[in-house]
Amino acid sequence: MMRCQTCGDETSPAFDDCQRCATPLDGPALSPGIATYGVRGLGLAAAIGLGLTTLLYVLLALFPAVDAVLARRAGTTDDAEPIRSATVLEGLLNVPYLLVYLTTAVLVMIWMFRARKNTDAFPGVRPHLNAHWAITGWWVPFASLVIPCKVMADIARDSLGRTRGLVALWWAGWLVFSVADVFTSLDTAKSQLLLPEPRTPQDFQRYADHYQEAALRNLVPALACLVAGASLIALILRISAAQQARIARGTTAWPGAPAWLAAPAGPGPAGEPVTEPSQPVSADGNPVSPPAPGAAGGTIGA
Repeated sequence: MMRCQTCGDETSPAFDDCQRCATPLDGPALSPGIATYGVRGLGLAAAIGLGLTTLLYVLLALFPAVDAVLARRAGTTDDAEPIRSATVLEGLLNVPYLLVYLTTAVLVMIWMFRARKNTDAFPGVRPHLNAHWAITGWWVPFASLVIPCKVMADIARDSLGRTRGLVALWWAGWLVFSVADVFTSLDTAKSQLLLPEPRTPQDFQRYADHYQEAALRNLVPALACLVAGASLIALILRISAAQQARIARGTTAWPGAPAWLAAPAGPGPAGEPVTEPSQPVSADGNPVSPPAPGAAGGTIGA
């Protein structure tokens, strides 16, 4: 049995390609001469940013429920100060949300670009789009509704095998979140402008009803945000681990050189087998050749 370099399935040597993901079974883990990039650390940073962004958005989406409670309480005391304080607090929460959102967006784009470039070094890949679309695809009007999903689908397929379900779940959640967030934000802002200055118990009740309706409307984008965030985190972590493992397999034969250069051209001078273990290689970055042992009198540059 032979193990596929992409999905890890065991396939009979009678087949030329993996029966699950169609990766050639007789090819090396990496094609020689093509650069690869470390994605584990960047992927972890992007996953943490996605978690924080999702958490902050859900808190902001459900914050009107707190406003509704404060509005009802203000109606009994005839004091609008709690409503004003809640509005200020909600505005303050928007600042870290926007900062984390923008930072995470940059991290995700860079990670997608590097992950897509890595697949160029995997024998047998069939990408539909060039690597630059991993970044520019997010900025092209209308095309941004499709291109990032196609790029991620290529990355996932060439790194993990068949993961269309998880990619589709992520993109569906992202599209629903993007559209629903715009509509709910505009509707809430329009309703807010129509509210009078709270002076009577009836005015405070109108505020409470407004915030309660806003919290209910926000459930749709909040749920979509959770689905999209969790799916993208899973994709990034799984793809990063798979790519780093494959890069390590393709470079452990000879640190700093392609695997095909590591194979000996023939038997050694005395015909003795090689028994020493190979030099360990870190999985987080591109390996480099180990330093040569120092000769008598010191080493160069010491």
